[in-house]
Amino acid sequence: MMIQKRLASQLLKCSPKRIKFDESKLADIKEAITNADIKGLISSRAITRVPARGISRSRIRRNAAQLRKGRRKGKGSRRSNKTARLNPKRDWMNRIRLQRRFIQELREKGLITKQTYNNLYKKSKGGFFRNKRHIKLYVNEQKLITK
Repeated sequence: MMIQKRLASQLLKCSPKRIKFDESKLADIKEAITNADIKGLISSRAITRVPARGISRSRIRRNAAQLRKGRRKGKGSRRSNKTARLNPKRDWMNRIRLQRRFIQELREKGLITKQTYNNLYKKSKGGFFRNKRHIKLYVNEQKLITK
């Protein structure tokens, strides 16, 4: 039976593990010793090839669906650098725009003078302030609010 399996695997171009014999025709298969005999058995479906098994993509599809929903993006799942997700220039632009908007609001409401505004503007441009809250703290500590 091993010889038949080997011959069939050569003809069907697959592994001997993937060759399947029809249980009802085992006697005919035992007698087959040439390639021609094996070819005849293959055509009569006494010898068949088991379909190749692929790798299941169900887990990948499920994970991709979760990613689309915004899941699986925690600190432990991040492989790249922090700057790869949000580049430093974009981060700076977001921060500086927020800070400038905030000090403009303070000036428009009349809470700070023009000189104080210029001073705060230059400080924020120089990267002195970390965020909006830092400007609030600085203004309160220095008592820059007029009113």
